[in-house]
Order: sequence, then structure tokens, then C-alpha cells
Amino acid sequence: MRTVVGAIPRKVKDEFAYDEIPWERFPHFYGPGEEIPGRLKTLALEDSEAADRALRELWNHLHHQGSTIAVGALAVPFLLRIAATGVQALRASILCLVAEIGRCQHFGDGTREGLLQVAEDPLHMEGTTMCPTNWTIQAARDAITDDLHLLFPLLSDPDPDVRSATAFVLAAATGEYPRVSSILHRRLAVEDDPVVRVSLILAIAQLAREHQDEHAPAWARELWSDPDRSSEIRIGAGLAWLCLVGDPVPDELQALLTDPRTDQCSDLFQRVPWIEPVDADSGLRRCVQHMLTLDTTCQHDGPPPF
Repeated sequence: MRTVVGAIPRKVKDEFAYDEIPWERFPHFYGPGEEIPGRLKTLALEDSEAADRALRELWNHLHHQGSTIAVGALAVPFLLRIAATGVQALRASILCLVAEIGRCQHFGDGTREGLLQVAEDPLHMEGTTMCPTNWTIQAARDAITDDLHLLFPLLSDPDPDVRSATAFVLAAATGEYPRVSSILHRRLAVEDDPVVRVSLILAIAQLAREHQDEHAPAWARELWSDPDRSSEIRIGAGLAWLCLVGDPVPDELQALLTDPRTDQCSDLFQRVPWIEPVDADSGLRRCVQHMLTLDTTCQHDGPPPF
């Protein structure tokens, strides 16, 4: 899959030349892969009702119950182009689908190790194709990196949900780390929407974690320890810092995350793409619970710490 996706010419992607793609070699969760181009064509239509229906089908076919499948990586270049030019109301959801195709199964993992994890266990195989899932994820991420030029303008989209979802996608990029990180930092400096701010912080941290940026922990700590920063920035940076280091939780950060006022940000954080999959109702609570627990390898079902 990595070879197939990497060999798609730019012209084929830009012209939506679906006939040039070997869809038939890669089934989706419910049927043959050659069904996917039809869904993509409908998604690109100006008929918002039909496009919405096609998108729901694509979510189910390409990312069923949190799992990804090889043909999803083939769809990524076209999904990105449709997101950039298609129905505005569906743009954020299309971008989130791209991001989910390019990251591992999480299934409620809000731990320090898991929240920003991208790569899948190398031994995990797709049940339908018996292809290593991590190969599909890598192919999708490489496709994202090849199309960064489509994503950067969306960081200025008038819809904050689109800006947030764009950060989610950019966090999966495999190359051009300095450039991508710099652009995310610049956007954070001018962003006024609290949900987007958190998404930008987590995107910066996810990239830094994978690229082992030694400066990132100090950056995150400076944000969460600054009482003059807004609550969502401090909390988001606190989660980011915990994912970037293995240090014990400082008393100051423990106090911030367990403060009852933190719970007042729960609805805000539920709109952050990383957080909602952790728990459908209270992802922030669950993340705090997981990250402040010594055993970060388990799922915990007890009450949150606030």
C-alpha cells in the first residue's frame, strides 16, 4: 500500500482520475474497493444531502469501529482535495476522517503514552486484508505530507471546526517537521478560538513527541505554568506536557488538572478531535484520570479525580 499510494502521480490526484487507481485490489470493511470512487464522487457534489450520506458511508467503510483499512490510504489524497474544494459544512468531518485513517486505533486510550500515539503495533494485521495496519497508516500519513500545500490554507478557514480538524491532520505528517511545527506555532499565536487553541497545542506536541524535539517539554511547561494564560491553554498544555515526558506529575500541574474549575472546560475539550474518542461524554475527565494514575497502561473505570 505504501508503494501504491506513493506512486500516484500528482496529476491523477488533482484531476480526480479515479480510473487510474487499483481500487479493486483493496476491499473496504463491507465490500469491494471499487465502490469507493463512487462515494468520493458523490461527496464532491454540491448536493449537500447526497454528499453527507456519502461521507457517512465512507466513515463506515474506511474507519469502522475505530479500525482503518488499506483502501482508506488510497482515498486520502482525494479526500483532502474534496475537503479543500467541496461542501463547506462537511469539511471538518472529511478532515477528521483523513486524520483517523492516519493514526492507530485508540479505543478510549487517554493515557500519557496513548493520547498522542500515531503508529500501530507492527504485528497488528487488518482482519480483511491481513495487511499490517501500520503500513496503511504510514501510507496515509505520507499522502498527507505530500499534500501539505492543501492543508496550510485551511488553518485560516472561517470555521473553527475546520481549523481544529486541520491541526488534527497536520499532526500526522511524516516529513517537513520544522516547517509544519513553525506554521502551527504561528497559528497558535493569533488563534482566538479556545477549541482550536487546544488542537494546535496537541498537534504541536504530537509532532514534537514523534520527532523527539527536546525543546517541546519546556515550551509546554511554560504554557501550563503561566497563570496569565487562559484555562484551555493551560489545561491543553498540561496534557501535552504529560505526553511529552515521563516525569512525575508536579504538584502545580496536579492542582491545575484536579481543580473543580477544570471540569467546567469539559464541553469545550469534547470538541477537540483527540479528546472525544477517549470518552463520548467526558473525554477530558477520562484523560486527566488516566494521566494522573501511576498505571498508564490500563483503562480505569472509577470516578474522575474531580
